[in-house]
Amino acid sequence: MRMTKVLASGVFDLLHYGHIRYLEEAKKLGGPDAELIVIVARDETVCRLKGSNPVIPEDQRRAVIEALKVVDEALLGFEDQDLDRVIQQVKPDIVAVGHDQDAIRRQVEKIKKARELSIEILTVGRFGERDLDSSSKIKRRIVEGARTRA
Repeated sequence: MRMTKVLASGVFDLLHYGHIRYLEEAKKLGGPDAELIVIVARDETVCRLKGSNPVIPEDQRRAVIEALKVVDEALLGFEDQDLDRVIQQVKPDIVAVGHDQDAIRRQVEKIKKARELSIEILTVGRFGERDLDSSSKIKRRIVEGARTRA
């Protein structure tokens, strides 16, 4: 019997509790014997989407994600953000999207329809304190803390 493959993705800069919970819940979507494959965004992609480079380089972010017990494999995304190619390569049964990944959900829905795939697209909810639920907010807090001490 083939394991259910779950695909998740993200930047994962400054790994935090929300990332861990997202990956744990994503894997649960596939059942007890699921395999979780995680796509980590390339530095160039992060810069293009967010307007600044990540703090942690892509190879290190990928290695940290792959070191997590819940993750079976972590791969760097394609520089052209070709989600269709990722789906063809990984062949997931489920694509887990985070509460803030509407653009990815829409892309996967288009690919699913165009290729007539039977992929499930499931959303993982938000976790933890609202003020520490993103790497951007954590970076802001660090900068603000440095200013108040200066």
